[in-house]
Amino acid sequence: MIDRIALVTDFGGTGPYVGQVKLRLSGLVPQVPVIDLISDLAPFRADLAAYLLPALVRDMPARTLYLCVVDPGVGGERSALAIEADGDWYVGPDNGLLALVARRASQARVLRIDWRPEVLSASFHGRDLFAPVAASLCNGKLPRHTEIDQGALIGNDWPHELAKVIYADRYGNLITGIRAVDLGRDTRLRVSGRDIVYARTFCAVPPGQAFWYEDAFGLVELAVNQGDARRVLRLDLGDRIELSRHFP
Repeated sequence: MIDRIALVTDFGGTGPYVGQVKLRLSGLVPQVPVIDLISDLAPFRADLAAYLLPALVRDMPARTLYLCVVDPGVGGERSALAIEADGDWYVGPDNGLLALVARRASQARVLRIDWRPEVLSASFHGRDLFAPVAASLCNGKLPRHTEIDQGALIGNDWPHELAKVIYADRYGNLITGIRAVDLGRDTRLRVSGRDIVYARTFCAVPPGQAFWYEDAFGLVELAVNQGDARRVLRLDLGDRIELSRHFP
C-alpha cells in the first residue's frame, strides 16, 4: 500500500517540469497526495543525489513512493527502475540515483520496468514514463517488468560514503556525502587550506566562523555561522573534502 508520492528532482523551482509531473499524477491517481520533497538537486548529477537520497528519506513516513528524476541520459539506453526497499517504493532511472537506497536497505527488490506508454517523448520521461509507473504502483499494479539482481544496478560499485559536496542550500550551507555517525568529533575537515572543526550547531561558534556539524539528515555539513560557506570556503558541488581524524 502506498499512501503518498514524494517528488525528488533536479527540475528547479521554476518552469513547467514539476507542475506537469504533478498534473499528470493528479489525473492518474487523484486520491494520492503528491509532495515536493526536493526539486533543486544538482543538475545532471545523479552521482551526488544518490548519497543525499537515503538521508532525505530517513525518518520520513512509511509507505511512501519516491518519484526520483535526475536523468541526464533520458532517451538513451539507461533502464527504468522500480525498487521496493524497506516498505517504500522508488521509481527512477538506472544511472546510480537509486543505488545507495537499494544497498542500504534491509530488504530490497529491484524491478527493471519493461513497459512503455503509447506516447513517450524522448526528453521528458519524468512525466511520460516514471509518473505513470508510479501511478500504477499506487493502484497496486506492477507494470511489465523483469526482476534483476541488486548487483546489476549502475552505481552498485560506488563507495559507501562520498567525501564531496553533494548539495548546497539557499544559505550556502554545504552537505557532504559522509554520514556523521562514521566520524569522531575530533575529526577535522581540510578545505581550501583551512582546518574546519566540529561544533554541535551554529550558535556554538562566533559569527563568521566555519565549522562542520551533524545535520538533520545525519550527514556531515559545512557551515559558517551567519555566513555563506559556499562563498567563504570557495567550494562548489562535487568538490572533494579531505578528512583527518587527528590534529597534528
